[in-house]
Amino acid sequence: MTNEQLVSKVWNYAHVLRDQGISYGDYVEQITYLLFLKMDQEREEFLGEASIIPTAWNWTSLVAKDGDDLELQYRHTLENLASEDGLIGTIFRKAQNKLSDPAKLKRVVSLIDKEGPWIGLEVDVKGEIYEGLLERNASEVKSGAGQYFTPRPVIEAIAACVNPQVGETVCDPACGTGGFLLAAYDHMKGQTKDRDKLRDLRHTAFTGTDIVDEVVRLCAMNLYLHGIGNGGSPVTQRDALANDSGERFKVILTNPPFGKKSSYKIVGEDGSITTETESYEREDFKFTTSNKQFNFLQHIMTIMDTNGRAGVVLPDNVLFEAGKAGEGIRKRLLEGFNFHTLLRLPTGIWYSPGVKANVLFFDKRPASKDVQTKELWVYDYRTNVHKTLKTKRLTNADLEDFVTCYRERKETERFKRFTYEELAARDKLNLDIFWLKDDSLEDIDNLPAPDVLANEIVENLQAALEQFQSVSQELAGDGE
Repeated sequence: MTNEQLVSKVWNYAHVLRDQGISYGDYVEQITYLLFLKMDQEREEFLGEASIIPTAWNWTSLVAKDGDDLELQYRHTLENLASEDGLIGTIFRKAQNKLSDPAKLKRVVSLIDKEGPWIGLEVDVKGEIYEGLLERNASEVKSGAGQYFTPRPVIEAIAACVNPQVGETVCDPACGTGGFLLAAYDHMKGQTKDRDKLRDLRHTAFTGTDIVDEVVRLCAMNLYLHGIGNGGSPVTQRDALANDSGERFKVILTNPPFGKKSSYKIVGEDGSITTETESYEREDFKFTTSNKQFNFLQHIMTIMDTNGRAGVVLPDNVLFEAGKAGEGIRKRLLEGFNFHTLLRLPTGIWYSPGVKANVLFFDKRPASKDVQTKELWVYDYRTNVHKTLKTKRLTNADLEDFVTCYRERKETERFKRFTYEELAARDKLNLDIFWLKDDSLEDIDNLPAPDVLANEIVENLQAALEQFQSVSQELAGDGE
C-alpha cells in the first residue's frame, strides 16, 4: 500500500464515522490515543526502546480484546493513563472514550493494528495523515480547530526568515496543534549530525503552551508523531498571559488567537447576566488592556531572551488601534526592539472569513537609550492579491519572493523601506501602511475572476451572519 493510499484509507474511515454521528474532532482524538499506544508498542518491538506505558494499559492488552471487554479495557486505559505524569499525562489529559460502540472501536483498533508498523513510516506521512484530519475538522467547525490552524505556507515562510538554529530554544505561547514548533524542527534538524545535539533538539529545544485542553493533547501527539518529546511533554496547558513564568527563549514563533477582547460572564443572584472584559495586570506589562493581541505582544516582549528573534502573526488592529495602549505598545516595539520587517498577508487564507492579518518580525537587543528600530521594511502581499481556501489557495511559491526580499533587503514594487523618522511622524503611530494602487477599484479589466468574487461575497456574507448571530446570542444571554 502506497503512502497516499494509506492516508486516503484513514480519511475515508473518518467519513464513515462522521456519517454515524462521530465528528472529525472526536475521531482525531481517538486516533491520537490509539496511535500513541500502537507506536509505543512498535518502539519497543522494532527499536528496542523501553515502553513508557504500564503493561496493563499498553497496546497488546487492548488489541487482544473484543466486544464489551474491548470497550471496558479502552475506557480504563484512558482513565489510568490520564493520571500519569509527563507526555503520557498530557496526551491523555481528561481523555474520554468517544467510540463507546464496541464494533466501531474494534474497527478503528483493527485499522491501526493491521496497517502498521507506523513507526517505520516517514515522519511526513504520519504528519500528513494527522494534519489532514485536523484541517478537515477545522473546515467543518470554524469555531473549533480552525481558530488554531495557520496556513502552512505562512508558517514555513516565517520559520525560513527567523531561521532558528540548533542550540537555540523555540517557544510558541499559543501553540495550537504545533504547526510552528514542527516547522522550526524541520528547519533545524538538518543543521547537524551530532547525536547529542539532535537529542537535545528533540527533547529540550521546544516549548509550547495553550489554554485549551483538547488542543494541548493534539499538539503533544502531533509532536510525538514527528519525533519530538519522549518521556516529558514539550507542551503544557495553561494561560500564557496569566503570569511571567521566568523562562526566556531565543526564538518565538506564534499566531495568537484572533479576537480583540477577553471577556467572561457573571450571573447575578437574580439571574441577570453581565459581561465583564478581562484585562491582564502584570508588572512586566507596560500597558493594561483587554486587547488579547496587545497582551500577547507584551508577553512575547517579556519572554524573548536577549538577542532573541520573533515572527508573530497579528491582525491589522494592532497596527492602527488608537488609545494609550495601542500607541504606547507600538512605540515600545519601535523604540525598545528592532522591528525590522512587516508582511501584509492577503485575505481569504483563514478559516475565519474576513480576517486581515500580518506577520511582525522583530529582535530583542540589549537595553539601549537609542531607538532600536532604524528602519522598517514592509512587504505588501495583500493589494491586488486574491486568495480563497478552495479555488485559489495560498502556496509556498506565493511567498518565495517575500523570503528572498527578506534576506536581500532590496526595494521592489511590493517591498519598501521606511525610516524610524517617517514612522514616528505618522498620526497616532499608525503602521497600517500601503502604497500600491488597488487596481480593482479603478480598472474593471483587472477585477478578480467571477469565481473568486463569488467566493469573497460568500465569505463576507458568512462573516456578517456570524456577527449577527453573535449579537443575537449576546441579547439572549447565551453569548460567549
